[in-house]
Amino acid sequence: MKRRSVLEGLGSIVLTLGLPELVHGATIVSVRVWPAPEYSRVTIESDTALTAQQTFIANPPRLAVDIGGLTLSPTLKELVAKVQPEDPNIAGIRVGQFSPDVVRLVVDLKKPIRPQVFTLKPVGAYQHRLVFDLYPEQELDPLEALISEKIREGSGGASPTDPLGELMARQTQKPAKTNPSASSIATAPAAASSSASAAVPDGPAAHTPGASATATPESADQDMLRGKGGATDRLIIIALDPGHGGEDPGAVGPGGTREKDVVLRLAHMLRERINATEVKGSAMRAFLTRDADFFVPLGVRVQKARRVQADLFVSLHADAFFTPDPQGASVFALSEGGASSSAARWMAAKENKADLIGGLNVKAKDATVQRALLDMSTTAQISDSLKLGNKLLGEIKRVGKLHKGSVEQAAFAVLKAPDIPSVLVEAAFISNPTEEAKLNSDEFLNKLADALMRGIQGYFAKNPPLSRVRISS
Repeated sequence: MKRRSVLEGLGSIVLTLGLPELVHGATIVSVRVWPAPEYSRVTIESDTALTAQQTFIANPPRLAVDIGGLTLSPTLKELVAKVQPEDPNIAGIRVGQFSPDVVRLVVDLKKPIRPQVFTLKPVGAYQHRLVFDLYPEQELDPLEALISEKIREGSGGASPTDPLGELMARQTQKPAKTNPSASSIATAPAAASSSASAAVPDGPAAHTPGASATATPESADQDMLRGKGGATDRLIIIALDPGHGGEDPGAVGPGGTREKDVVLRLAHMLRERINATEVKGSAMRAFLTRDADFFVPLGVRVQKARRVQADLFVSLHADAFFTPDPQGASVFALSEGGASSSAARWMAAKENKADLIGGLNVKAKDATVQRALLDMSTTAQISDSLKLGNKLLGEIKRVGKLHKGSVEQAAFAVLKAPDIPSVLVEAAFISNPTEEAKLNSDEFLNKLADALMRGIQGYFAKNPPLSRVRISS
């Protein structure tokens, strides 16, 4: 009789809970959505690895993903509310229990996309992750983005002597480019990353002796971007690289300040100064490798800078250590051989792990291209990078402490553009409570942005930008 009452009690539990709650499966730890014009990412983090089967439906565009070994949970349902109205790629997300141990997730899309669905093993603070990267079929042109940014600023009509204004006028009259030919990306990497932007036109015709004297709009744009005969009357582009982003928060200070947030604010401040500056009559423009909170692989950051034919590459970071004592700013350049110090070697190893934390799809065909690109470097590039780094250090010490008084060198993956002087700036130690407070201060960040701007100007004063001649990768 007693056994019968126990069984009846268990039966009532079954009826109360229902079938889905009894099925054993993975536990969802967290869900996240990272929107960006270049691609949107959806991440499902769980305590055990998930398996997924995807189907893309073109009309209307949507991605259906069946996730095995899973039951619908309140955490998973949070995905529906995490989609922002301004997400450029995702219109909405629907989730439901497709079968007792399969959850179906449907991502409604605003445009045709090229989906990548992959898993990531536990790393750092993350457990298992199932990732959906949704790349628009029509990629952004970074030059067009610079022009659109200038238009949004409402600068009004530009004078005929304004190279950026002239370029804007011609670019806005030209039809949109959808699939650039191979010749139009002759100076960019041979294979483009799926999340990298389309190349700046730089075809071989512009270098051909005896070419027709009648310039086409395309060749005129190339001349303006490149400059003629070593002149500087062209658009000078500075690539700013706010470190980390998206899934990768970077270092986190004792007060909870995230490195990825601080360096993005600093990049925005420096962009304002660059865009308002001229070098010997030539307009300057800043190009950000990321302009919002999303992850960009290290190789793609390098590719982006090369595709806009940047004159300089400045990667912005905030240092961290195991103890709260270290403080001060540092500047790093690439090393041809070993690191200049054990600290520099440790720092490079830490920063080079960004792809693991941020979540790179290593099975994608572009990953091989990215790795090949990161193997290239030149002695001349390193020499110019050291000159830039010394100029920056000289100005930074006027507004704050230095951790090292000279430019350090190590094998930072993000500094391996073979044809662009590249440095990595550690603005301060976010792990130091005093410096964390400074990094949260607009007053300090503005002073630091001023210092970096003076350093860039000081570099160009002795190393004027010449005609762009890019090596092919």
